[in-house]
Amino acid sequence: MEEKKLLLHNPLWCLVAMLCLALLFTAGCRSSKAPLSSSAQDSVKYTKYNIHAQKGSLDIKASYAGYVDSGTGHFVIPAGSRVTFHDKRARRNGFYINVVDTNQLVFFEYHRGRMEMSQQEYIMLITSDRPLSLDNFSEIDRKGIETGKIYTGMSKEGVLTAFGYPAVHGTPSLDQDRWIYWRNRFITMAVEFDSNGYVKNIIH
Repeated sequence: MEEKKLLLHNPLWCLVAMLCLALLFTAGCRSSKAPLSSSAQDSVKYTKYNIHAQKGSLDIKASYAGYVDSGTGHFVIPAGSRVTFHDKRARRNGFYINVVDTNQLVFFEYHRGRMEMSQQEYIMLITSDRPLSLDNFSEIDRKGIETGKIYTGMSKEGVLTAFGYPAVHGTPSLDQDRWIYWRNRFITMAVEFDSNGYVKNIIH
């Protein structure tokens, strides 16, 4: 009994006992932690516009600038594709898109200063909660959207859907009659509209 009293009044023994209790409590908390529910992940969205991408030997890339004719490996992720953005591998100059139906992971190059909006605002701009319908587009618009190209006579909405939202530093306003897209990292092209908002000229 005397030995027990001595232990209880020993500061070192008390410290060890407190540490053991703390470790047991922490382990209990960890074991009872529930996994994240599916609602904690980002929901599936639908792309409002085509995404022009380029398949390289290591990855797939796309860009806020369009890169609508980037050469070898160029392909189009169709408007209306189901995508998610829950991959959290952050990169300073962009974000990742998961294309649900093809299981493709695409790195999307993004420059906040040139687009004058945050990444989240941009993602909300180019996606929708509802599937895309082409019913209200003209025949020439649908042709451009399906091929990922621009044709004379397309509407501004048709060009948006076929080529994506133009980079703000090249096209400050969609009200302009001349939109600039980057064919690749170094070469631009211009799409000119008439007074009614239909494509009248394409300058490569």
